[in-house]
Amino acid sequence: MITTSPEHVITTPNATMTGFASPSRGSAELSTWRAEIPAGVTGPEHSVSREQVWTVTAGALEITCGGRTGKAAAGQAVVLPPDVLRRVHALEDTEVYVAMRADGLVSVPGTEGARPLPWAV
Repeated sequence: MITTSPEHVITTPNATMTGFASPSRGSAELSTWRAEIPAGVTGPEHSVSREQVWTVTAGALEITCGGRTGKAAAGQAVVLPPDVLRRVHALEDTEVYVAMRADGLVSVPGTEGARPLPWAV
């Protein structure tokens, strides 16, 4: 059983992430988290080394991935492939639940190296 606590919550300029399952909390293979993204926020272009599944539970997103743009609203899920550039824009206050393999790393164009997502380790 995993219970969230304040140390599992990370706020960035783009969203607030609440970590659930992860290697540091007992999961060997998967990381899951909730992201709350305020309306109008556009995250940085980036890629992740592992496939992610984003399930939108409230609000709506515009996601550009691999040069294609689509919208996802509450009740829809989006599968984002590994190693493909993506950018997420919140069309309204949005909540998503994300799942990926626990060893995923994020890369941002113009920066050196890849790093783990702090809420997913």
